[in-house]
Amino acid sequence: MNTLRDDDTVTDRAAVLRAAMVEQLRTHDELCSDALIRAFATVPREAFAPGAPLEQVYNRDDVVITQRDENGLATSSVSAPRIQAMMLEQADIRPGMRVLEIGSGGYNAALIAELVGPNGHVTTVDIDSFVTDRAAEFLADTGYSRVRVVRADAEGGVPGHAPFDRIVVTAGAWDIPPAWTEQLAEGGVLVVPLRMRGLTRSVALVREQGRLVSRGYVLCGFVPILGVGANAERLVLLRGEDVALRVDADQAVDADALREALSVPRVVRESGVEVGGFESFDELDLFLATALDDFGLLVAKSEMIEAGVVERSARMGAKTALAGSSFAYRASQATSEDRTSFEFVVYGHGRDGESIAEKYVALIREWDRVHRHGPGARIEVFPAGTPDAEIGEGRLMEKKHTRVLVSWPSSS
Repeated sequence: MNTLRDDDTVTDRAAVLRAAMVEQLRTHDELCSDALIRAFATVPREAFAPGAPLEQVYNRDDVVITQRDENGLATSSVSAPRIQAMMLEQADIRPGMRVLEIGSGGYNAALIAELVGPNGHVTTVDIDSFVTDRAAEFLADTGYSRVRVVRADAEGGVPGHAPFDRIVVTAGAWDIPPAWTEQLAEGGVLVVPLRMRGLTRSVALVREQGRLVSRGYVLCGFVPILGVGANAERLVLLRGEDVALRVDADQAVDADALREALSVPRVVRESGVEVGGFESFDELDLFLATALDDFGLLVAKSEMIEAGVVERSARMGAKTALAGSSFAYRASQATSEDRTSFEFVVYGHGRDGESIAEKYVALIREWDRVHRHGPGARIEVFPAGTPDAEIGEGRLMEKKHTRVLVSWPSSS
């Protein structure tokens, strides 16, 4: 076997796939800036995911899992290229900047190193020595040894290399520790996959006079952050492990009453609101999560869906309104024979199932009328202890270190 020739073939194949990935990301408007296009075209992604098939490595939607826990759950990964591209576009990293990446893997740090250039500084931090050791090895092997790799709990940031012009978090966060804001330069940008009432959005936040104000967000999914900042969701079982509710760990839920509600006949309410084509309704999900007083995600196994116990939307987490002993969730039904258009339908369970379903439908119609083509949500992050008088109107979420306000300006 001619090993050198085989290596050359793999390198050539990777280059072809890398160019194709970049073109796909550009076509989908996930890569827009020239500097980021060059970075994605330059950094050999396969070097940071050894052993993974090249077709997987360069698939714009594919996550490469690099570590799992004892239960088989992913604890470290190389994120999908489209997510990395969108987050780095959000960060708007420029030559000469000082950048902190929270959650190492190596590849993303190499992309950032390309963006900041020889006069910039990149620090990447992770709590897991397995992750940092791999990242340091891969970065050195690919010529990016100038990236500082730090093993530490990112709850405290990396004060020795602060302040940072940009902080990019590549793990799902329920809260924003004070150190992240303190170590971010005034006017700097923090890009973080922030979990809000069970939904995660990559939010670009600008530091303004001690608080953080959003300038945009995108749908994303990440393995949760580890260490002091970890905050796991809770699974409330409604029919064994076959049907359950995912809620925040500290959320009060009457599990017994909700189990009983699931066992009685449901009510169905049609909204009259349709979506079709490739229109995304992620904004509706976030609007509902922040408009409803109590919110969770209804999940179910395929057997329960096929048996008609719950609708198909529960496969990926149906957006659910909770009210004591009752709940209602959203699904959809096709309104065209080719199944290209759908109407939102709400299913209510429990003693107050009808009223909560009607409230849910009213919110869907409000989103359609006022926010469907609007500017989206405004997300502001205040330090814990900020008086109510200094915070505007909207859905206020209390977290350990912060108070997160989500408001919805109208489209008019």
